[in-house]
Amino acid sequence: MQVSRRWFFRDCGVGLGAIALGQLLQAEALAAPQSSSALRDPLAPKKPPLAAKAKRVVYLFMAGAPSHLELFDYKPQLARYNGTLPPQELIAGYRAAFIGHDAKLLGPKFKFARHGKCGAELSELLPGLSGVVDEIAIVKSLMTDAFNHAPAQILMNTGSQQFGRPSFGAWATYGLGSESRDLPGFVVLNSGKKGTSGGNSNFGSGFMPTVYNGVPFRSGAEPVLYLSNPRGVDSAVQRDTLDAVKNLDQQRLDLVGDPEIATRINSFEMAYRMQASAPELSDFSKEPKTILDMYGAEPGKPSFASNCLMARRLLERGVRFVQLFHEAWDQHGNLTKDLTQNCKDTDRASAALVRDLQQRGLLDDTIVLWGGEFGRTPMAQGGNDGRDHHPNAFTYWMAGGGIKPGLSLGRTDDFGFNVVEDRVHVHDLHATLLHLLGFDHTKLTYRFQGRDFRLTDVAGTVVKKLLS
Repeated sequence: MQVSRRWFFRDCGVGLGAIALGQLLQAEALAAPQSSSALRDPLAPKKPPLAAKAKRVVYLFMAGAPSHLELFDYKPQLARYNGTLPPQELIAGYRAAFIGHDAKLLGPKFKFARHGKCGAELSELLPGLSGVVDEIAIVKSLMTDAFNHAPAQILMNTGSQQFGRPSFGAWATYGLGSESRDLPGFVVLNSGKKGTSGGNSNFGSGFMPTVYNGVPFRSGAEPVLYLSNPRGVDSAVQRDTLDAVKNLDQQRLDLVGDPEIATRINSFEMAYRMQASAPELSDFSKEPKTILDMYGAEPGKPSFASNCLMARRLLERGVRFVQLFHEAWDQHGNLTKDLTQNCKDTDRASAALVRDLQQRGLLDDTIVLWGGEFGRTPMAQGGNDGRDHHPNAFTYWMAGGGIKPGLSLGRTDDFGFNVVEDRVHVHDLHATLLHLLGFDHTKLTYRFQGRDFRLTDVAGTVVKKLLS
């Protein structure tokens, strides 16, 4: 078959225009927002451009969406009108995930009481949190744009409902690097009944280099597998092999500047160092019994409590961002029983983490964040013991790192349906957290496909009332 040169350039997509476009796109991809030194060590510690109140984060993500109406936002009127239809003007134009406009109001299932000097009102299901309530800020006026789990979780963690955006943890490590040389900069721990609806996108790096990905650790006594060398390979042989591979990778990195090569170098070296650091990290035997009892952790037994203790150990070893996912809060039914169990599994350890960080002097520059992807409806689902998804209003609590302790911010209407005071959108929350870490959220950007992307997309305002 004879092929003309003109046909080849025209029909094979390698014309001069295509070649030029390819060169431009490659130049943009390689014109990274990082210096050559950052390419060599992308997780090297970096100083933020603004004065920071916090330098590390632990995010307790309650996937499935806890009911704010049973835990934080007591509504006497909801109890009074239990079993009746909501006011039609309240639900006009409202779209729920499953229930219709004939769903009746459901009063709170548990008793509330005021606690601490701040007088914050909390559910009887949260005795642990009530003990540290003067150290936390409770935000009752969160709202989001999504009412199904996967897009809402991804929005809460990445600032977008679309897959493929960097997560909050990725942005933090991109901006600040990590203070640990022997552990990943961003570590993920899972517990609960199942995995999250948003999957790995909740802690991924999106279009950023994969070195900023969250690294999942297993729960229990062995968080990282394959720490021992195979038979016949001693440490000297392993080191020589790694050095040879690193030398070849470094030559290629110096030539093309591809950040994924830097990621590969970093991951190999991190894996080598973790052979020594990971066993010590997971050894709870040196933790005093008082600490184990405070968390409710049992060495070697996977649990949310063990993950909270592991989070503290990671933070004090220089890990920048630790995220715990506990997927168990989607109570469309069995609300009373399941919510009781969920709080039994998580409340004690969450409060212990705050108290433990405080007594070690770490709380002042650590952000502790607790919450899910949205709230639950004031109307019942599944008889009289369940609630549907609700994006209009929900609650988060947070502590440390420049956050005003003892604060209750925001207010919802008499039914807990809409925010009526101090509205805080997801983007506002992200803007505030980045501010505490020393960043102007409008200037912490990553260029991709010709656009400067942000965690807060094109919105977000710092919530100054939250700042200490």
